[in-house]
Amino acid sequence: MQATRLAIPDVVLIEPKVFGDARGFFYESFNQRAFNQATGTDYQFVQDNHSRSSKGVLRGLHYQIHQPQGKLVRVVQGAVFDVAVDIRKSSPTFGQWVGAELSADNHRQLWVPPGFAHGFVVLSDTAEFLYKTTDYYAPEYERCILWSDKVLGIEWGINGEPILSDKDKNGLKFIDAMQ
Repeated sequence: MQATRLAIPDVVLIEPKVFGDARGFFYESFNQRAFNQATGTDYQFVQDNHSRSSKGVLRGLHYQIHQPQGKLVRVVQGAVFDVAVDIRKSSPTFGQWVGAELSADNHRQLWVPPGFAHGFVVLSDTAEFLYKTTDYYAPEYERCILWSDKVLGIEWGINGEPILSDKDKNGLKFIDAMQ
């Protein structure tokens, strides 16, 4: 596995070693020891989630104010542009974002630690998105930052308006969410 720290060093792009031939491919999608070494952390995962979305669907930017979740995310069908926003107020990268394309073809995974807002937009006709979390989903603590907030200036790489849930349409501006 190859691990690359992004511009926000706590966010890590993980590329597993894929063994492929005419029959298909095989790779180890998760190994606790290798993950700990790659990220320099010792988190345990407590929940796995699976979503399917259509082209142009944007989910995010989600986070929990209590029980913050670290997320190890990957795509098993299709492609997405995945984004992490640092919302740790004491961090030197507070308010900055990083993103990466994740797809079934490139097998990449992104480690988004606790203390980050997370979102993705679907680039392919459909995408199936898997993520492991370090804490349980707690809807009473979930919050949403507006995906298009000008202060963040996220370059989603899409033309036109994305397809959004009501929750994501009504996300708070970054400055309001961080008060």
